[in-house]
Amino acid sequence: MDRLRSLEESVVVDAPPAVVYRLVSDLRNMGRWSPECRYVWVPRPPVRAGSRFVGINRRGPFLWPTLGRVTRVRADGEFVFDVSAFGLPIARWGYRFEPEGTGTRLTEFWQDLRTEGRRAKAAELLGTVFAGTNPARRIALNRSGMHTTLERIARAASEAAATG
Repeated sequence: MDRLRSLEESVVVDAPPAVVYRLVSDLRNMGRWSPECRYVWVPRPPVRAGSRFVGINRRGPFLWPTLGRVTRVRADGEFVFDVSAFGLPIARWGYRFEPEGTGTRLTEFWQDLRTEGRRAKAAELLGTVFAGTNPARRIALNRSGMHTTLERIARAASEAAATG
């Protein structure tokens, strides 16, 4: 059986899309929401398409850095970035913002970029060694992490919308 190479989860947020987008597109906030990401350094905020950043991640005793590049910035609908480690492509992460009633349907999505040849095998091995997660477990960890991340973003966005 082939493993899943993509995933998406959604939540309805009690805040307008512009508020949710503003919070999510400031990648320095990611350490507040993600259960794995601890810190994001953005050399020249605010980010735009092409901006690069460094992420520091931790799960249990495992600690690993990633390099990211923002690939899509659309305040009216989508924010996407690709992540690599040691020069190898790892994953594409993104968020979609869709109006729903007076709020926003926020969808987080993930796509595994470790898909071909020796580079993919090397990236999978690095994930197992540095992040303590083999490819078979990554989908379950990402699903759980996405739920946590979306809940935290929803809470922060609702508070931001309520305080104006």
